[in-house]
Amino acid sequence: MKKILLPFFVFLSLMLNAQEFTMDLVQDMKPRNIGPAGMSGRVTSIDVVLSNPDILYVGTASGGLWKSTSGGIKWEPLFEKEVTASIGAVKIQQSNPSVIWVGTGEGNPRNSLNGGYGVFKSIDGGKTWTAMGLEKTRHIHRIVIDPTNPDVVYVGAIGSPWGVHPERGVYKTEDGGKTWKKILSTNNTSGIADLVIDPSNPNKLIAAMWQHKRDTWFFISGGEASGLFITLDGGENWKKLSDEDGLPKGELGRIGMAIAKNKPNVVYALVEAKKNALYRSDDGGFKWKKVNDKNDIGNRPFYYSDIYVDPQNENRVYSIFTYVNVSEDGGKNFKQLMPAYQANNGVHPDHHAWWIHPENGQFMIDGNDGGMNITKDGGKTWRFIGNLPVAQFYHINIDNEYPYNVYGGMQDNGSWRGPAYVWRDQGIRNSYWQEIAFGDGFDVVPDLDDNQFGYAMSQQGYVSRYDWKTGNNYIVRPTSPDKETRLRFNWNAGIGQDPFNNSTVYFGSQFVHKSTNKGLTWTTISPDLTTNDKEKQKQSESGGLTMDATGAENHCTILVIEPSEVEQNMLWVGTDDGRVHITQNGGGTWTEVTQNIKGLPEGSWIPQIKASKKNKGEALLIANDYRRFNYTPYAYRTKDYGKTWTRIVDGNDVESYTLSIVEDPENPNLMFLGTDDGLYISFNAGSSWMKWTEGFPTVSTKDLVIQPREHDLVIGTFGRAAWVLDDIRPLRAIAENAAVLQKDVMLFDSPDAYLAAYQQPTGSRFGGDALYNAENRKEGAMITYYLKEVPKKEDKSKDDKEKEASEEEPKTEVKKKDSVIFKVYDGSRLIRTLKTKAPKKAGFHRMYWELDEKGPDRPSRKISKKKSERGGITVKPGSYKVKVHYGSAMDSTSITVKTDPRLNVSNADVESVYNQARKLEKFTQASADAVKALVERKNLANRLKKEMKEMDKEKYKDAMKASDSIVKEIDGIVALFIGKEDKRQGITRNPEISVMQRVNTASYYVQTRKSGVTKTEENLIQFAEEEVKAALGKTNAFLNQKWKAYQQEIEALELSPFTETKTITLE
Repeated sequence: MKKILLPFFVFLSLMLNAQEFTMDLVQDMKPRNIGPAGMSGRVTSIDVVLSNPDILYVGTASGGLWKSTSGGIKWEPLFEKEVTASIGAVKIQQSNPSVIWVGTGEGNPRNSLNGGYGVFKSIDGGKTWTAMGLEKTRHIHRIVIDPTNPDVVYVGAIGSPWGVHPERGVYKTEDGGKTWKKILSTNNTSGIADLVIDPSNPNKLIAAMWQHKRDTWFFISGGEASGLFITLDGGENWKKLSDEDGLPKGELGRIGMAIAKNKPNVVYALVEAKKNALYRSDDGGFKWKKVNDKNDIGNRPFYYSDIYVDPQNENRVYSIFTYVNVSEDGGKNFKQLMPAYQANNGVHPDHHAWWIHPENGQFMIDGNDGGMNITKDGGKTWRFIGNLPVAQFYHINIDNEYPYNVYGGMQDNGSWRGPAYVWRDQGIRNSYWQEIAFGDGFDVVPDLDDNQFGYAMSQQGYVSRYDWKTGNNYIVRPTSPDKETRLRFNWNAGIGQDPFNNSTVYFGSQFVHKSTNKGLTWTTISPDLTTNDKEKQKQSESGGLTMDATGAENHCTILVIEPSEVEQNMLWVGTDDGRVHITQNGGGTWTEVTQNIKGLPEGSWIPQIKASKKNKGEALLIANDYRRFNYTPYAYRTKDYGKTWTRIVDGNDVESYTLSIVEDPENPNLMFLGTDDGLYISFNAGSSWMKWTEGFPTVSTKDLVIQPREHDLVIGTFGRAAWVLDDIRPLRAIAENAAVLQKDVMLFDSPDAYLAAYQQPTGSRFGGDALYNAENRKEGAMITYYLKEVPKKEDKSKDDKEKEASEEEPKTEVKKKDSVIFKVYDGSRLIRTLKTKAPKKAGFHRMYWELDEKGPDRPSRKISKKKSERGGITVKPGSYKVKVHYGSAMDSTSITVKTDPRLNVSNADVESVYNQARKLEKFTQASADAVKALVERKNLANRLKKEMKEMDKEKYKDAMKASDSIVKEIDGIVALFIGKEDKRQGITRNPEISVMQRVNTASYYVQTRKSGVTKTEENLIQFAEEEVKAALGKTNAFLNQKWKAYQQEIEALELSPFTETKTITLE
């Protein structure tokens, strides 16, 4: 239970206020997914609609389920709101492709796997899902649908490698998932490695059971409960095959299987045993012969042990492992199918999913740790799917550039750097992201002195000093202080940048290492801060039947080093075996505070400690214990250097175990929490939590950081790449005082807006649908406003409408609630009015001011009926006041506009450009006024002619000719401003330069010349001014002479629809 330190009445008040906030209020404040998708993530399962193979379903290890209806050109995520994003199996009911089955929890039990919550079913092509049970299986690796009876479904549960539990094996339903029966199991550490059905006999299945167990510090594959089992009666009875049937003697491990569609008696089994080998059966799986035990059959069976056979050629066999190897002789010999490293056309290695079209073996789809690839020619050429943003970030970080960049390391996919937003057209492309270091990526720490450089980490403590501009990276991993000491580094080791000295950095093995020269040399400043349990340091023996001593199981190591930003020489340290230490003297002495963390199981994993950015001795701690089959969430706060801890997250708050946390540096009441199922928010310092469901999916949320300059929450997910929640200050305002939710309308502080120069995207401008474009931040000044309520749509009767129309009180803009009006002021001068329809829902909304003033009217041959205000010249840098009007309610805020920080622009330059641009706008407005006056008179003359013709054509013959003459003269003067009207089809050009051509040319030069007005612009402005004055002179002369004469002629006929003629000037 959480311990609440606040007095009860304060807590109650906070809770009542927090209860007023609901997630539907932030429907217009959704996080942006910024990618990347070019380096994708682990794909675990693939299925395709055979009647329309352009419809594909792809399951990922921790990024949910995706669907394409265009053969992989365009994708949409389907599993957004379910309780888990880990997909182990996806299967389409081919007799009715709207029915989709999904088994959750990936089936590749490496140290970074994610768990699931049973099996799900959709009957509408993935639009909606129903949980069908088997939640405790945790990991489902295979689903098989009876092709003759779709109500019969088999689920192969591999189970959790972290736990000993009975919910494993093969389950069967005969009623479409309403009820389930376990039909095969061996023991509580064995589950399904593979499950195949005979295409010629739906009652015949072969199951591969696999005994295995993973601990944080060790993995073992193999045991007596492993083996091949065959049934001929739909699972009622099973026979376990043995060495008497041709399989290897002794304990078996993971087994992958495949049945040839064209000859179902041909079955292959890739068997992990004392000697790993490929076996073949030619009698439907009853008797077996070893055909190959060379290294070309595969490696690392715990991670991948899958075999596939061409549906038209029983001798063409594919082994799916680190690489994809193909055999053309029934498995006797294999060769690599497609390149990976050191090739321009490489396909990412580490393969987990493979699909072959049952009627066309040339059409195959590959799923691997880097995403997905498609071939239509049997593997000769491959198309990478570059728009599946399912990258698996372990950590996330930011710099302070303009725009700022996001950094992070990905599972199996290196360390990356990419923009949070771009000052370019279109979205954030894959090409804007750069891999800055190789290997499995973990923490990335940009150098605050110069972010060209920094630290990037890969597995087992291999930290490098990177240079993202040149690629001149070099290793800076700490070395042993003496010949006898062997350092232990976690797969995901801890690193900490000293906030008081950018040259000082800390790194963790079992010791804390310190460098004062950016990693060139190190000193050890702590004793072993772990339990140093020798029984948990036998990684060289890890693997079971097949050794796999990669370092993933390194244990008794430091995971987190967190220097305090408010107290020099103060460090927090957490380990993978549950220990927490502090030092207040730079490592001179260390104090263990583990024993003070009440309710935390001994030996828990400590992935994060976040030191307060305001208060000494205060920190937040995240712990989890799922690696020991305990999915309880743990998060704590201390305010006294760890002497006491308050639990702020437990199982009543969130749905899964905790992974990350961050506290708003300006208001500690506002907190964000990352769990295995998503993002949570608290407005009361962790007393209560709410899941963020608007625009953010269920996904393992590994890391959180707040960009201090722009107040953005940056989110690193393990399965859906990186996200940005722009400007959290409205949420900060709620945490400060929830009474803001009771206001009719409210404006919040706006981020600084930049007069940024924009570019076209790189590579290509027109990318179609397959080119990935992550959501960019919108251009202009972001204005966030809150509406307590919006008008309800009501059906009004005719009497009601007539009654409203007859009301004496006139409707004004401040009394209507059908629109929201924003007014922008430069001092007391109103420079822009923006009107938008009232949103359909109450809550927080965003609109964008394009940093322009009200623009002039444009000359036109038609009188515009539009009431919306035109945009005009760009504003100058400075502070602007924004007022919002909604009904009778009003609020205001300010926006600071700044120059593009990448450009060297002086105030004098800005002033000269602005003044000349305003001058040119006066030319435009004067021209518009003149043309409008002329067009109004032309329309009047035409109308008079029409009326006279209808009244008495002969009587008004002379007046009608006068009308024709005056219209022709008006057309000539209008042409001075906007050119002659050319009604020919096609692209036409007027050889005579009009007034507006002069003005527009000068305006274009002036407004793109950020470095100040030159002689070129001065000349263009002078030419434009001369032309405007000349045209206005002719206009006024016409109005005061010829038009008056025409007017007198018409008035003499007792036709007098005329208005007063005014002289048009530039003032």
